[in-house]
Amino acid sequence: MQEWTEIRRKVLVEGASKRSVCREFGIAHKTLQKILANIEPPGYRGAAARPKAKLGPYLGVIEEILLTDRDAPPKQHHTAKRIFERLRDEHGYEGGITQVKEAVARHRRHGREVFVPLSHPPGEAQFDFGQATVEIAGVRRKAAFAVMSLPFSDAFHVSAYPRECTETFQTAHVAAFSFFGGVPTRTSYDNTSIAVARIVGRERDLTREFLRLESHFLFTHRFCRVARGNEKGHVESLVGFGRRNFMVPVPSCSSFVELNASLESSCGADLDRRVRGKPAAKAELLEVDRAAMLPIPTPAFEARRVVHARANSLSLVRFDRNDYSVPTGFAHHALTVIGGIEQVRIVEGARLVATHARCWDKERTSFDPRHYLALLERKPGALDVARPLEAWELPGCFGRLRRRLESGLGSLGTREFIKVLRLLEHASVGELAGAVQSALEIGATSSDAIALILHHRQERPVELFSLDGHPHLRPFAIDPPDLSAYACLEGASA
Repeated sequence: MQEWTEIRRKVLVEGASKRSVCREFGIAHKTLQKILANIEPPGYRGAAARPKAKLGPYLGVIEEILLTDRDAPPKQHHTAKRIFERLRDEHGYEGGITQVKEAVARHRRHGREVFVPLSHPPGEAQFDFGQATVEIAGVRRKAAFAVMSLPFSDAFHVSAYPRECTETFQTAHVAAFSFFGGVPTRTSYDNTSIAVARIVGRERDLTREFLRLESHFLFTHRFCRVARGNEKGHVESLVGFGRRNFMVPVPSCSSFVELNASLESSCGADLDRRVRGKPAAKAELLEVDRAAMLPIPTPAFEARRVVHARANSLSLVRFDRNDYSVPTGFAHHALTVIGGIEQVRIVEGARLVATHARCWDKERTSFDPRHYLALLERKPGALDVARPLEAWELPGCFGRLRRRLESGLGSLGTREFIKVLRLLEHASVGELAGAVQSALEIGATSSDAIALILHHRQERPVELFSLDGHPHLRPFAIDPPDLSAYACLEGASA
């Protein structure tokens, strides 16, 4: 380029002859004319592409093969090597594979989809799930993490859960709304079965639990076309961003609660960042987003999934691939299971039947030993082989009580001991252990005696009589008693 400029200056400014310039720089007259006509080298300007003598007749075949690949499974598309082999074996191609590779790459590059840049008004959101490996209580496991993003401000919230399901979907929304300080007016989703029960043309039949979530928070929805995740590309990119920036190295926490507190802290720190092309930091733009949002309604939303089930002959109810026990009196009954993130409740109508800590593994059984005590009272011989009681650890006084009862009453002592255990249906282990210890000390070891001791310990003196529920007593005023008359008794005794 420096020589190009020097030649132009000598001829056009200094007035040197073209012949002397050609002789000085060793160029042809035709080249000099090109330099004088252009301020910079124009590059290659071929009038037409050079013909491909060997591959040219087969370009149409290559294009046809690549077009048919659109209807084939993604993992069974043609590679450039396979196309070369078919051209050679089926069509008599005699050229090399390099030209075929270049033609295939050029066709695929030019055939890529082009997208329209989208405008995102304040107050709208996008939602998606991703997967990552985490370490919870020393155990590495796969976790589903939910991301809700606000494209206008680029703010986003990340929360992790044991699995992607209805209750985690709902909990992620509640957590994100709380973090943003409002409810987005519209949220975009893919066609997850958590929200979409069935797709009919362009319409969606929505699930009951998604409609309950939407009815509570009053936001509207938008679902992408099938297999068109790019229509919510903002959150799609932030799923990867959150995994790379918040979960590397693999996070290690004692529980998902601790992990989510850490993730939310990272999301809060990210609000100080300004994204390229945005006029201000995320925190400032979030205020604009928040002004366009809906207020968070009260009362609070309960994230849960409801399943109707029937207790089997083992007094177990199945929910989410795990079994949970209920009192044996409800065996073979139709029950309703309400599954939350932390707890599973089992009800019959309006009556609470049982509660269990939520199990996120599969094919596990959660027993409450108290549920089987009424049945064991009728079948005391199964006490030592009952599976629900295998891991039940009771204070040592219970073992001493059983030995004393069985030594004095024989087989009837086992049934009497089970009657004592049944007191746990209405008392804690600590309360009953104290009553058993007192009974052993005074030698009153029958179930009735222990029940009496327990009830005495549970009684609380009434310090204040409440008039709630007794409106007929409100007009009456009771004067405090005069205790001065008892003073004379003290004098008499003296």
